[in-house]
Amino acid sequence: MPSGMKSLMRGIAMPLLLLIVWESVCRAGLVSPIMLPSPSAIVIKWLEWLRSGELLVDVLGSLGRVTGGFLLGAGLALPLGLFMGSSPRTYEYFNPIIQVLRPIPPIAWIPMSILWFGLGNPPAIFLISLGAFFPVLMNTISGVQNVDSIYLRAARNLGAGRSAMFRRVILPAATPYILTGIRIGIGTAFIVVIVSEMIAVNNGLGYRILEAREFMWSDKIIAGMVTIGLLGLAIDQMMNALNTYLLRWHRGLDS
Repeated sequence: MPSGMKSLMRGIAMPLLLLIVWESVCRAGLVSPIMLPSPSAIVIKWLEWLRSGELLVDVLGSLGRVTGGFLLGAGLALPLGLFMGSSPRTYEYFNPIIQVLRPIPPIAWIPMSILWFGLGNPPAIFLISLGAFFPVLMNTISGVQNVDSIYLRAARNLGAGRSAMFRRVILPAATPYILTGIRIGIGTAFIVVIVSEMIAVNNGLGYRILEAREFMWSDKIIAGMVTIGLLGLAIDQMMNALNTYLLRWHRGLDS
């Protein structure tokens, strides 16, 4: 058997065993189906949700909010992080307020976001942008500040000006940090969108989970959770593939 197939079999062995035990416990009547529905019941509910067309609307709604909020947050964080990392004076001006705001979780901004933006997509996008802003910002600052001094001295010796230094040395060297921040920011944005949908909008995966809780549809709650996990996995795999493609030159140097 090829090594790749062996690795795949090992990877699915434990989840498969867990599902078998879970299904057996539920079928034996050892737990209430309201407290813990069986995997088969969850799959049936998920298929019903899919056939109704509601699941597609909810997934697209959540992904649209994640995209809008992430682009807003990362679009503000990236240039600010580049300026703060490359300019000590800019860093001194902005760092105190950044360090005060950074520990505040996006969830704490929910009351203010509703006061400022009302209900609907605007407060959700505001909260998501906050969740994405700080990971991208802090990783960008770290990437610029941790550029190897050997590269900087070599560029100066070759006569590189400030603009060329930034474009040809600092930005490429900081790219691994920036992409890591983007990957973390997308993950955070996906977490925040679920919370924001529970309080501000009338569709999306977070909204459906809250709706299912009110009616005690535990099978739909878990189906929504599984959908979130699968979407998060897909997004993370796409980001990992993008990182590998964009940093192929960097990995070549490392090898």
